[in-house]
Amino acid sequence: MENERKHELFKRHPLLKNMANADAVFWENTKWQKKARTELFSMKEAEDAEETLKRFSSYLIVAFPELAKSGGLIESAIKEIPAMKEALEQEYHLLIAGRFLLKCDNTLPISGSIKARGGIYEVLKHAERLAIAHGKLKKEDDYAVLATEELRAFFQQYTIAVGSTGNLGLSIGIMGKKLGFNVVVHMSSDAKEWKKALLKEKGATVIEYEADYSVAVEQGRQEAEQDPLCHFIDDENSKDLFAGYAVAAKRLKVQCEKTNIIVDDAHPLFVYLPCGVGGGPGGVAYGLREIFGQHVHIFFAEPVASPCMTIGLMTGLHDAISVEDIGLDNKTEADGLAVGRASKFVGKVMEKYINGCYTVKDEELFTALRLALASEELFLEPSAHAGMFGPIQLMKNGQDYLEKHGLTEKMAQATHLVWATGGSMVPQEMREEYLKKA
Repeated sequence: MENERKHELFKRHPLLKNMANADAVFWENTKWQKKARTELFSMKEAEDAEETLKRFSSYLIVAFPELAKSGGLIESAIKEIPAMKEALEQEYHLLIAGRFLLKCDNTLPISGSIKARGGIYEVLKHAERLAIAHGKLKKEDDYAVLATEELRAFFQQYTIAVGSTGNLGLSIGIMGKKLGFNVVVHMSSDAKEWKKALLKEKGATVIEYEADYSVAVEQGRQEAEQDPLCHFIDDENSKDLFAGYAVAAKRLKVQCEKTNIIVDDAHPLFVYLPCGVGGGPGGVAYGLREIFGQHVHIFFAEPVASPCMTIGLMTGLHDAISVEDIGLDNKTEADGLAVGRASKFVGKVMEKYINGCYTVKDEELFTALRLALASEELFLEPSAHAGMFGPIQLMKNGQDYLEKHGLTEKMAQATHLVWATGGSMVPQEMREEYLKKA
């Protein structure tokens, strides 16, 4: 980006200067609307996704016996983590008013991260579409038939490709290979070695790049276009991925009702979602706003080196600006969040839906990792800990936001929900390496 344009952007958005210096910032989205609407996506698409997942439940129980308990449902619990709340309060010398909960997507079945939602859904939807089109399946059938050798042989004619920093590739690789597809995962330079190794072990083809996430996605997209039997799962633009993530919202509402968590005008819900290119947190955020309306306050969390969604939303430029344009290097230990350019589709939808974003330094991710293990015996990968910093940022730098929205007096009845996006599949040696850094 030429200096003149950069200077103009910094002048118009003073917070950009702090971000260019890799400072941790809290940004309020002033375009947020109480009754947000978008023509780019509809709740009907999320409801269709939920129905598709229900149809696949009998297959999933056969393919992954650990899902028998949940009736083939890929879902995670919510749990209160009071000891972590206390540890954060002591570490940062402040009070976090309200309840403090974790949405445990780090333990999601099959691939152990939030990507098990959107990634697995898009693979299943593609499999259903192919099987129906070729007379192998009807929607009224028992989908357990998909576990037969005949159907696996059928899917072996086809390829699924994706560009990924790691977790999305894992969910698609594991699910795709289980069905019988050929799977090609284009992985960026920041992807962890253990994720590449696990994918290869499952039988996926892994193509590695020296460049970052955007290049891996673009190369994957171009290669897939050359093969008519290849379906490319586009993390930057896929509505199917988005729909799979959005399903989480209605399920969360049921969980809240079962555990006595009230969400209304007097009991605000604050949700903190780690954000990379935007698909996962965007889909969840969309669903949450549709379900809980103005009573949910949603903040995206990004590393100081990779705040692509924050700068895209702040400037309104979305994918037309990258973190490199403001002088950042996009290098972070939070590998799932190491994205230099946000999804235009997600950014456009989120303009009126989310309440703001904040950034977090890598050292804070490791501080949270240490505290969570010591206080709750809880392990999350570093990128998932970006959510833990949300209540700290809100209490330290979001007082104007709370005042403006009439929330200050309601905070004692508030619920803070940190969305834990991954961690249960991290190998022991990698955990120990993270702990050394912590």
